[in-house]
Amino acid sequence: MKSLRLIAAGVALAVVSIANASAQTARPATSQPAAGNAAAPSLTGKIAVIDSSAFADEKAGIARVVNAVKGISAQFQPLNNELQGMQTRYNTLAEEIQKTGAVADPKTLAAKQDQAEQLKRDMERKAQDAQVALEKRRSEVLGPLQDDVYNALQTYAQQRGIAIVIDSNRVPVLYVADSVDITRDFIIEYNRTHPAVAAATPGRP
Repeated sequence: MKSLRLIAAGVALAVVSIANASAQTARPATSQPAAGNAAAPSLTGKIAVIDSSAFADEKAGIARVVNAVKGISAQFQPLNNELQGMQTRYNTLAEEIQKTGAVADPKTLAAKQDQAEQLKRDMERKAQDAQVALEKRRSEVLGPLQDDVYNALQTYAQQRGIAIVIDSNRVPVLYVADSVDITRDFIIEYNRTHPAVAAATPGRP
């Protein structure tokens, strides 16, 4: 009689991870000299710090980012629920096999083991496909938005004489004075100049 490995499959689709990933919307602002321009770069300018993880904050973040994250989450929620349901069924089967293994009819026990193993394979395959679909959708929705926020941040910095912007979500920063933290001000400015659009229409991936 083959034994069933009682392991936690852990394949439920982590939709919440989308929020964390979307916090990477702003890239480090760097300014490259135009081709053929021999002029020396200016050494004047201010340094500012921004926390891009705040962009996805539901209450105080960038409305377009928040809506995009909500749209993707809503789109994949049915699939996430399906995977969680499969995980629950697998756990129930595994528990039954463990409790009745010593007294159950061998054929019945073997049938349950086969069922659990098949469910586990189906669950893992569906989770892998879902993860690929999720990454693709994130790229489609958040990629252009990331570029838009980055370009807006460049414009914001240039208009205010800021030479360097450090993202504290990417680079460890021990201390930031309020006078150089532009996170809140940039979010307000971006929301003003880039009004929010409706969240993406939910649909089955």
